[in-house]
Amino acid sequence: MIPNALSDQEFTQFQDFIYRIAGINLSFAKKPLVVGRLAKRVDHYRLSSFGDYFQLLKSGAHPDEVQMAVDLLTTNETYFFREHKHFDFLRDTILAQRSAVKPFRVWSAASSTGQEAYSVAMVLADKLGGQPWEVIASDISTRVLETARGGHYPLPQAEHIPQDYLSGYCLKGIGAQEGTFLVARTLRERVTFMQVNLNTQLPKLGDFDVVFLRNVMIYFDMEIKRQVVQRIAEKIRPGGYLLVGHSESLNGVTDAFRSVKPSVYRKL
Repeated sequence: MIPNALSDQEFTQFQDFIYRIAGINLSFAKKPLVVGRLAKRVDHYRLSSFGDYFQLLKSGAHPDEVQMAVDLLTTNETYFFREHKHFDFLRDTILAQRSAVKPFRVWSAASSTGQEAYSVAMVLADKLGGQPWEVIASDISTRVLETARGGHYPLPQAEHIPQDYLSGYCLKGIGAQEGTFLVARTLRERVTFMQVNLNTQLPKLGDFDVVFLRNVMIYFDMEIKRQVVQRIAEKIRPGGYLLVGHSESLNGVTDAFRSVKPSVYRKL
């Protein structure tokens, strides 16, 4: 029987759990989300309560289940060319001013199911052509990364993709795949997906010209924001760009960047 009652004490346990691992603050308004996303896992183990499920996670006996819980509790909402002005800025300003010395590298640091990373890749393929470029895309959730690597999406998600990009870089499904589309292999091969927890020491990723860190800082408190941005700043080349969500800001977070325009920052 799937449970539907989550006490405040149990919710606080999951609050602490996801904050400790991912730095994410879950407000009490998220109680229904926690119930909806974890109830089936409680039922899967035939447990009687969410508290029992938390004890299972805490025991360390099921490390794969810890990752499953993290996957379920991290929010992953995205779509192709979301906040399109950032992609216009990438195309018309950043790439237009670029001097082709090193391979152009972009990091989609909270890539979710891959739409942001593939949107970036379409712009780079269009503007840089045969010049060397690379997109690294990461997320804390292994579940969404599996979807991202496949590059296979329901057709309605193509709504925001410019028509020339849609015809040039995507394949429309037919037969059993009707109603879906696939990002072309030539593009998928230029995007590397990997699991990265922004709340811990970052792996060796190299330096980047542009980092997209959008719509993730809203889940962090100020101290976690500072730590995450500091780690990311170290990965951005001097003069490189950090793009955050339109509702986000680096005010009071760091002095490593100057504001170019709302939600667009350049490293000093």
